[in-house]
Amino acid sequence: QVQLVESGGGLVQAGGSLRLSCGSSVPTFSMYAMGWFRQAPGKEREFVGGIRRTSSNMYYGESVKGRFTIAIDNTKNTVYLQMNGLKPEDTAVYYCAAAAGRVDQLSRLSAYAYWGPGTQVTVSA
Repeated sequence: QVQLVESGGGLVQAGGSLRLSCGSSVPTFSMYAMGWFRQAPGKEREFVGGIRRTSSNMYYGESVKGRFTIAIDNTKNTVYLQMNGLKPEDTAVYYCAAAAGRVDQLSRLSAYAYWGPGTQVTVSA
């Protein structure tokens, strides 16, 4: 059973930074893809970024490009989301997700079989 647990969320002022971590109960290199999503109150879950095991390329949602960075440490089975230049509109619950099978579109929620419980990020103006 794959279990994912996010950590690192909290309250930060606009312009600040946070680093989220996602620990996996199974080796991260065994997953085909890892992704980050977020969901603000009253809104749909939104793709933040993702990476495939077969590629070193990261992909990001338009709203976070240039500000957020994904990294994977396979020795620690952990995926990170470095968030810089945070804005109040980044306030949301952030979720880590993993896909064991092939993923054609990283931004599609249904591509991921495993999800963490989420961690709250609040950005004050």
